Amino acid sequence: MLNKLALIITIVGALNWGSIGLFQFDLVAWICGGAGSLLARIIYTVVGLAGIWCINLLFRRDAHAD
Repeated sequence: MLNKLALIITIVGALNWGSIGLFQFDLVAWICGGAGSLLARIIYTVVGLAGIWCINLLFRRDAHAD
């Protein structure tokens, strides 16, 4: 369950980065009132931690990722 949650958060973060790259629009900053707001920084941190967690999915030996 934790792997799926981390993957979903990472995908959402990737979509946000895509919107920044393509449209120069940061959805998280827009929702939270700026990139420097506490809520935005918490969201960025959670996305970063989820991305770090997903690194372990690359190195799993089992064929089925939970």
